[in-house]
Amino acid sequence: MKNVISHYDKLIDEDNDPFRDDIPLQEYMDKWDGHAFIDLLELTDKKSVLEIGVGTGRLAIKVLPFCKDFTGIDISLKTIKRAKENLADYNVNLICNDFLNYAFDKKFDVVYSSLTFMHIKEKQVAIQKVYNLLNNNGLFVLSIDKNQSEFIEMGNREIRIYPDTKELISNLFKEIGFLNIILIETEFAYIIKGKR
Repeated sequence: MKNVISHYDKLIDEDNDPFRDDIPLQEYMDKWDGHAFIDLLELTDKKSVLEIGVGTGRLAIKVLPFCKDFTGIDISLKTIKRAKENLADYNVNLICNDFLNYAFDKKFDVVYSSLTFMHIKEKQVAIQKVYNLLNNNGLFVLSIDKNQSEFIEMGNREIRIYPDTKELISNLFKEIGFLNIILIETEFAYIIKGKR
């Protein structure tokens, strides 16, 4: 996990912040989690939301105007600090911690994550934790990369990842008890949604 934290810290040091990307780069990132992803969240001003892997706030800024309260968690302190700057106009709760180890003190109506579960080896443990964090009828929306490489290479860095497959994740959703499971394919990702 240290390599992952170091990688994301270095991205901030290199001023690589997806929140501040120009329009072409934002449109490129939307190929994983654009409008289809946001629509699946079924946001209302009465819903509490948790983002796993909030990063610098690239997705959070699209969610914040449409929910009651927002919590984001990420393992990189530098990333969280940047997210606090980027989201300063909103009332957000940003946590620097490992999702699997953090003890949340509330439940949520919507939990979502994009391109983060590739860093989590214990998929079943993570999805079970999400299920336990959801209120009744709560939604979990997860975007997983179609790329099945076991490494992310960026410049002189190589980060070990644990690729997800739509079959594995869909089966875990079912085993854990999610209902009304939906699978949508985008250009670069599969988006899976389940209801508690």
